[in-house]
Amino acid sequence: MTTPDQAPLHGLRVLDLSTMIAAPLTATLLADYGADVVKVEMPGPGDHVRRFGAQKDGQGLYWKALSRGKRSVSLDLRRPEGKELLRRWIGQFDVLVENFRPGTLERWDLAPDDLRAINPRLVVLRVTAYGQDGPYSTQPGFGTLAEALAGLASVSGFPDRPPLLPAYPLADIMAGNLGATSVLAALQRRATTGTGDVIDLAIYEAALKLVEINILEYQQLGSEHGRTGNRYGPAAPRGSYQCRDGLWVALSGSTQAMAVNVLRTIGGEELVADPRFTTNAERREHVEALDALISAWCGERDRPTALAELTAGGCAVGPLESVATMMDNPQVVHRTSIATVEDPDLGPLAMTGVYPRFQEAAPRIGRPGPAEVGQDTDEVLAQDLGLDREELARLREAGVTDGPAGAAADMPGAP
Repeated sequence: MTTPDQAPLHGLRVLDLSTMIAAPLTATLLADYGADVVKVEMPGPGDHVRRFGAQKDGQGLYWKALSRGKRSVSLDLRRPEGKELLRRWIGQFDVLVENFRPGTLERWDLAPDDLRAINPRLVVLRVTAYGQDGPYSTQPGFGTLAEALAGLASVSGFPDRPPLLPAYPLADIMAGNLGATSVLAALQRRATTGTGDVIDLAIYEAALKLVEINILEYQQLGSEHGRTGNRYGPAAPRGSYQCRDGLWVALSGSTQAMAVNVLRTIGGEELVADPRFTTNAERREHVEALDALISAWCGERDRPTALAELTAGGCAVGPLESVATMMDNPQVVHRTSIATVEDPDLGPLAMTGVYPRFQEAAPRIGRPGPAEVGQDTDEVLAQDLGLDREELARLREAGVTDGPAGAAADMPGAP
């Protein structure tokens, strides 16, 4: 029986076979919403993201956030015993997430259709850079190559500089969110039909959604956007502007009313009536002059004053924060958008909260990513498959599994 504050996906079980960012993020989002997520890692090194990016005391910081809410089971799916355990286990899961190169699960005799023959209700999400078919499908790929293929980098940056690849895993995060959406869609269909599905998610296709407006314009008008820095082709003004104290504001006049508010605030009715700026088309044509006026106005004021005056004038404006200042921003603090989670290895950890908010359900951030590969192996396999401590010990010694021995008192067959 559910309660009003129960997490939305309470009771859903997810088996996460994936590594790195895009596919694991899908499983993380499902965990955030209350699913029981078991992450399978290769014995020994485990997930590559454990060693990705900044480290502290031997712990990968991004790993802690990306693997929150997941239990780690170490299982070598290349070995016959590992495969057999997965086949026995798969009936207990609603969703399987994987991002091996196309054909890998098939070579291991763990093809999605074979697993769905065991569990017809299973939803399988397959995430790769290029998809399961096509001339690029078997090539190695990451989000960086997806951003390049989708045309995202070609329209990012300044016109006098090379194309700009994002300094963060943009395509991976887009794909992770799209993966969660597609899983929930498949589960809704399962509720009607009683059967699961296999989802083929290409990371570059997730990135294509970011440039869809460019695609339409090129196909219909033959025009192709170049790199415009902080400007946005369809509207002016739009950009970042530095204030007298060295801090920055971001401003957007994407509607006529907002643009007029900016003009009136920085120059009064005379500037509103300036023929260079009366329409969006004219503002775009004279964007250099408009940006110069806004920059000069901001440069005469400290940021708090500039923000106050622009806000009072009805402008769409806000502080352009660094990560450090964003964490102290009153809006971010008020909504607890950055949560602090207690980690047994590193102490208090700052990470993003669970978004969006639900009025009645109560999703919560789970335990940060476990420090040890296979930290929960014995507990989970004893609970799900009834393996006793002797069998668990044998599997560890044979290299089929990895991780610390479970508490003997909790294992079947314990004295």
